[in-house]
Amino acid sequence: MFIKIKKNCGIYMEHNGMDKGMVMPVTSHFLINLNHVSEISFYTIKEDKQRQNLEHESFIIPKNTRVIHLTMDYRYSSHQEDLPGFQNRQINQRAHFKLFFLPECPGEYEVLRAHIEKQVCNI
Repeated sequence: MFIKIKKNCGIYMEHNGMDKGMVMPVTSHFLINLNHVSEISFYTIKEDKQRQNLEHESFIIPKNTRVIHLTMDYRYSSHQEDLPGFQNRQINQRAHFKLFFLPECPGEYEVLRAHIEKQVCNI
């Protein structure tokens, strides 16, 4: 199952392929395959967090921002081919995505969380 993250809905994103402490606004639609996600957590930020935008300017993520943290499974990997002595060495990395839903835009968070929760079996 895929979830669609929509652009221009007050959603900011951080992932481990970016510099640490950077966030970027979601400016185009994209899909995440939930079959490739190994862990999902939902939480709310309790205090303001300072990050940087893509222009390296200070950006404050306000408290009460809701977060969906997706950790992908090990099938997301990269290859390094140009290291001396190593040919086609595979480096496995666990990618993660943090989606920040600002307090003034709660609707998208609720919709995405509801779709994810439909896939969960509570025991």
